Amino acid sequence: MSLTKNKADAKTATPEISVVILCYQEGQRLLSFVGQTIEALESLVVDWEIILVANYWNHQDDDTPRVAKQIAAQRPNIRVVTRLKAGGMGWDARSGLKESSGAFICLIDGDGQMPPESITDVYKKIKSEKLDFVMTYRTERGDSWLRKINSYTYNLAFRILFPSVRVRDANSKPKILTREAYSRMSLNASDWFLDAEMLIQCARMKLSMAEVPVTFDKCLNRKSFVKLDAIFEFIKNLVSARIKEYFIKKD
Repeated sequence: MSLTKNKADAKTATPEISVVILCYQEGQRLLSFVGQTIEALESLVVDWEIILVANYWNHQDDDTPRVAKQIAAQRPNIRVVTRLKAGGMGWDARSGLKESSGAFICLIDGDGQMPPESITDVYKKIKSEKLDFVMTYRTERGDSWLRKINSYTYNLAFRILFPSVRVRDANSKPKILTREAYSRMSLNASDWFLDAEMLIQCARMKLSMAEVPVTFDKCLNRKSFVKLDAIFEFIKNLVSARIKEYFIKKD
């Protein structure tokens, strides 16, 4: 799919769907992923926009902001967020979500491990069943044993601490939610906990939720950003959130 704009791409005032792509350190690989995402979105025959989140650290040599701007220059309905980072994945995600304008907002990683076609799966599910929030769960995983262990442990801890949040795979993407659901949330996480924070707030507000399966491919182009000690950070955040949730409900 060509990234070059055409007459049909004129940006509308309110797109049907905004896709926020987390692009950290993806560089030239972003060209292919965005092309596939455009192809998936055009198959839906709706107005859409893409928000490329290409935030960066000063001390790193990262070509991603330049590549993202190059892509956006070719399409009026693709925009770029490039800011000096003040946090991790959650901070990046929040900076992109704030820029979205669609009736539905979809969040996905830009590393290609989740296929862009899965965006259409979650959109069709949330639209056809009039839900508030839809996400994926990974049925096949091509990633390392370390990530599989971290994911299993984290999801087990999540289910124990938050049994009312009935999801299989808290950190899986894409995730999609309605504009109204997003407007009711108060997201503060600046790290990997953002995924869980969204789910906890959905459950608190009793929003309608569902899941669809997705294949999680191996990341062939770089090492994972998730390290062995990440599980301790995950569980610490879960325990802190459980305590906070107790006092919120008590009030």
